Amino acid sequence: MLLHKPSPSPGIISALLITVALYLSPHPAQASSGAEKPNIIFILVDDMGWGDLGIFFQNQRTEDRRFMTPNLDAFGLEGIQMRQHYVPAPVCAPTRASILTGRHQGHEDVRNNQFDKALSTVNSMGTVLKAAGYRTLMVGKYGLPGGPRGVHDLDVWEAYPTRRGFDEFFGAVTHRDGHSHYPANRYPRGDNELHRGTFPWFHNEKKLTSELKGAYTTDLVTAFTKHWLQAHQENAPEEPFFIYLSHTTPHAALHVPSMAYPMGGGVSGGVQWIGAHGNMINTVGGDFDEWFHPEFANKAWEEQEKRFATMMRRIDDSVGDLIQTLKDLNLDKNTLVVFTSDNGPHRESYLADLTYHPTAFDSYGPFTGIKRDVLEGGIRVPTLARWPESIPAGSMDTAPTQQHDWLATFADVAGLPTPATSDGVSLLPLLTGMGTQSESTVYVEYQNWQNTPRYERFPEIHRDQPRNEMQAIYMEGYKGFRRDIQSHDDDFMIFDVNNDPQETNDLGLIENYGDGLQQRMKDRVLQIRRPNSTASRPYDDEPVPPLTMAVEAARVDWSLYRGHFPWVPQTGPLEAFQTGSRESVELGGIGAVAGDVVEFTGYIHAETTGEYICSLLTSGAGILRIHEALVIDGETLVDGEVATEGSILLGEGYHPFTLTLLLDEAASLQFQVK
Repeated sequence: MLLHKPSPSPGIISALLITVALYLSPHPAQASSGAEKPNIIFILVDDMGWGDLGIFFQNQRTEDRRFMTPNLDAFGLEGIQMRQHYVPAPVCAPTRASILTGRHQGHEDVRNNQFDKALSTVNSMGTVLKAAGYRTLMVGKYGLPGGPRGVHDLDVWEAYPTRRGFDEFFGAVTHRDGHSHYPANRYPRGDNELHRGTFPWFHNEKKLTSELKGAYTTDLVTAFTKHWLQAHQENAPEEPFFIYLSHTTPHAALHVPSMAYPMGGGVSGGVQWIGAHGNMINTVGGDFDEWFHPEFANKAWEEQEKRFATMMRRIDDSVGDLIQTLKDLNLDKNTLVVFTSDNGPHRESYLADLTYHPTAFDSYGPFTGIKRDVLEGGIRVPTLARWPESIPAGSMDTAPTQQHDWLATFADVAGLPTPATSDGVSLLPLLTGMGTQSESTVYVEYQNWQNTPRYERFPEIHRDQPRNEMQAIYMEGYKGFRRDIQSHDDDFMIFDVNNDPQETNDLGLIENYGDGLQQRMKDRVLQIRRPNSTASRPYDDEPVPPLTMAVEAARVDWSLYRGHFPWVPQTGPLEAFQTGSRESVELGGIGAVAGDVVEFTGYIHAETTGEYICSLLTSGAGILRIHEALVIDGETLVDGEVATEGSILLGEGYHPFTLTLLLDEAASLQFQVK
């Protein structure tokens, strides 16, 4: 292993092989707290812009074209408004994968436009909360099943939700299945045949087609969730639950409901699950795709504008209905509900005779950019969290955070450590106002061959500019943004988005701005990510830069953690049972027993710039990071096996490493870097 020792031969990194085999006695896993665990509901809408939320933006608009979101406004006032929350990528598939796995786009397997690619076997929201004793349900749009596109067959969907930690699933499996909001009705106005047909939904193993005739998806997922909650309270009220509720709206075809939202809400009102073939919910019937909210029906607007506003009000109604259901079932106070969107606003209608643009309601808010842009309008999304028992009403936060933080947050809420494979931090201190909030790593990668729209409200610096390869990093209070990247030498545009929300003043043009901030951004984006062969980047072959600070210590620090660890954990929030230092990575003499976590930290010295191979053999499980780049994930299955080796291109100099081990009875360890 590379430590701070002279190299025995020039041109290669110092290599030291450590082999330890101990046979340890297990200690009993610590029982989780007997306190009642909070329930969790994560609501994700599709293509809702930051400016589509009333209390964020719509309420302040003076134009005739605006709409209200009264239930979401109340939701925000009863909890916390997160005004600078970011998606991992400005389109749905990579964002949804990053949300579930807790990995940003520098590590997540699903990148760019890899719709329907299989969600990996890495610990994710479903598996983590299931391990915490939660009943797990996914409702609505999924889009990460794997298998050939266009094939609806459970046998080819390796990553079907019930194979990724969810006890139950009801929804659209593939990406395209969420494009129509009447899945069982053929739609004659589609812009092409792909958006005119019917789209099957699934309930666990059962394929649903004509059963859902006339059902509008916003109503459908809400009614099913309400029905599920009532059944849960009747059958297993002592069991905490996690619900991932993923709407298909307001994206894709601008379909509207066939009737008004039922009065009331909650257990006895609002949308209701009936469960009969062709009459699944109580809003089936009426004028198919013809009902407009009365607030907009008589406005002198374009039809597509009325449609979009009606879709937004329907989402708002559904959220109010769900919150009322929680109140009726006495679940409200101890349920954390998060509401957010998967990317910025779209400009599609998928209707052959209608064209829609987010300029109708300035859905991007005070920002620049839309869906597929790495500008603020494409990646900053409306986000609210409500938990009456723990989140102070009327809270507001403007710290940069990102959606891959929710896995760590939910693990924290459930009383389990965050998997070390996650890049996120728990947002529980931010939500509750208690404790010290760790800084979130906000990082975005995405590739798209279109240009940013030439909308009049966008500054000239960004109108009609090529996107191509894009990247963003937030650090030291600034945003670094690159588009049309040709090489790692390309400079970041640097913006103070707090004072320049439209990103008009490029501080990167100022020589040595921020005492070298440009270079620190360039260094950091290489230190926190790993290349992925399915989504190549122009900076993949750039060596990871070493530390610029002096490295004095010549020893390896170790920390021993004792507790209940279902996986290799992030150790940052944990209290070490014992610590020490030594000359090399070895387990002997530490006093670890089976079930313990041992973490080694130190520095790797690369004597020359080049590719270095790291190998890790352990009978337990191990995670290796160099800087923050995940080099070996010895826990996640890939093609049925765990990784025992990883390579990384390092620049000459010192590089910090963290090796985290979850020990079993054998506790064998071989670790080498060469």
